[in-house]
Amino acid sequence: MSSSHQTLPASSPGVGEQLRDARMEAGLTVAEAATRLRMQIRVVEALEAGNWARLGAPVFVRGQLRSYLRLLQMPQSLADTVPDAVSAEPPALTPRTYTPPMQRMLDKAMGRAVYVVITALIAVPVWVATRTHVDDRRPAEIASLGLGDAEVGQAQRSVRPTPVTASLGAMPKRNRAEPAPEEAGPTAGSELLLRFSGDSWLEVIGHDGTQLEQTLVRAGQERRFAVGSVARVKLGNASAVDVLHDGNVQDLSRFQRANVARFAVSSDGALAPVSE
Repeated sequence: MSSSHQTLPASSPGVGEQLRDARMEAGLTVAEAATRLRMQIRVVEALEAGNWARLGAPVFVRGQLRSYLRLLQMPQSLADTVPDAVSAEPPALTPRTYTPPMQRMLDKAMGRAVYVVITALIAVPVWVATRTHVDDRRPAEIASLGLGDAEVGQAQRSVRPTPVTASLGAMPKRNRAEPAPEEAGPTAGSELLLRFSGDSWLEVIGHDGTQLEQTLVRAGQERRFAVGSVARVKLGNASAVDVLHDGNVQDLSRFQRANVARFAVSSDGALAPVSE
């Protein structure tokens, strides 16, 4: 992939003009052509202008150009006029962080424990202060009844709580309430993992035709996608990419041509050839 930074002619004279003339003869506007091709308008305009550098790697340019030629019923050989290398700045890569499920559960449990401790620190002193105030008020209430010292002592003894130590043995034992099990988090869905041992261009298309990702991935990086969201994948320098479905390495040899792999992804994660 190191050759992708060489400076070569940025356009092939005549191809863009032929596309534009054929579109106009077919009575299509740029917007109508973009809708039929399921491309953005700026991509169609760049193809007609022959501005390959604006579209990314040559493998993507040829694929988009072939689709446009097929729509206008023009020779597919015109796609071979795209230079083998195009001078283009690689897109900025955005780092992604991954938090393991166990770490999330631990953080959640720690938050609950801190809440319980803070509540206890507030509630226990309030309860102790309230009980002390009630116990101190009882002798004053008894004295206000006009009783003598003997009667006051007897009344104080009568209002003291009766020890219940002896009766504890007769009380039925209660089963300790088992702590409710924490709800398990949602089971992780089926996953498609791409590991890159060399620089490679990546294009991922969703089931609705939207472009989930199109970028230059550096060696040593990886990408993860939910299987249900991916419809098609295109890989440049495919020999430097390992594709894993739920941890199982997939064989890309039957989808690979000229070190470019194109394959579709079914709902259960199985790889299949892309239907032209």
